[in-house]
Amino acid sequence: MDILDLLEANTTLLLVVVGIFSLLIGSFLNAVIYRIPIMLERSWKQDCQDMFGGSGEAKKNQQTFNILTPRSQCPSCGHSITAIENIPIISYLFLRGKCSSCHHGISIEYPLVEIITTVLSVMLAWKFGYGIQLAAGLILLWTLIVLFMIDAKTMFLPDNLTYPLLWLGIIVNFNHAFTDLESSVLGAIFGYLSLWSVYHLFKLITGKEGMGYGDFKLLAAIGAWGGWQILPFVIMSSAFLGAIFGSIWMYVIQKNKAGQPIPFGPWLAMAGFIAIVWQDDVMQLMQLGFS
Repeated sequence: MDILDLLEANTTLLLVVVGIFSLLIGSFLNAVIYRIPIMLERSWKQDCQDMFGGSGEAKKNQQTFNILTPRSQCPSCGHSITAIENIPIISYLFLRGKCSSCHHGISIEYPLVEIITTVLSVMLAWKFGYGIQLAAGLILLWTLIVLFMIDAKTMFLPDNLTYPLLWLGIIVNFNHAFTDLESSVLGAIFGYLSLWSVYHLFKLITGKEGMGYGDFKLLAAIGAWGGWQILPFVIMSSAFLGAIFGSIWMYVIQKNKAGQPIPFGPWLAMAGFIAIVWQDDVMQLMQLGFS
């Protein structure tokens, strides 16, 4: 019996393997969350330089910066993070949340992302068991965590994440992983058009932009994964979550800054993940609560 057969036959082993692997993935996601906005900013600046005749020498001398290169460093002193300092959660606790070189504080965001990634991944493994739904669901989860964090920090949802997520949702549903193919395609179409319509209606009435185009693309991707049937649940749940956590964001995190925009993508990502994985369970609980 090979390892795949063991994982399929032994739920406990599957949960342990998924837990350990997702803990490592959580550490990697921290690097992705930090690096993608910088990579995009550098790309935009380079495009502007190329368009307006920027220096080719500057481009030649620019240090390579991508998901894997260079090694992770302390943003305060530039100390290169060693392997022993990069063990998920354990290193943060051992270092007491501080850089080993300059003792500058390390954001609690890093262990939180690792913990959340691990817990939700194990919950997926418990929900779906061994199979294509688990493999696809893990990719969906990890991508949504990255989108959640990037939008929360930068108010931006990168196309190089939302577009592949959309197409992957349609691809996995060729075999009815989460819904049928027709529902998947319609989910992508209606997901985009629903928020696109709200955006233009709001702009027509108020003269202001209520959300960004990245939100349209994210909801289209969520619709592609779960089908058009989940869209009402996602829209209402994300609005509810946005109202609750948005108030906290405004009055606690942003310290009452008037007119401060609040990202909508994190609540779409959260509501979309819940809808794709647990909508039936949530609806049953709601029915029990009202009965």
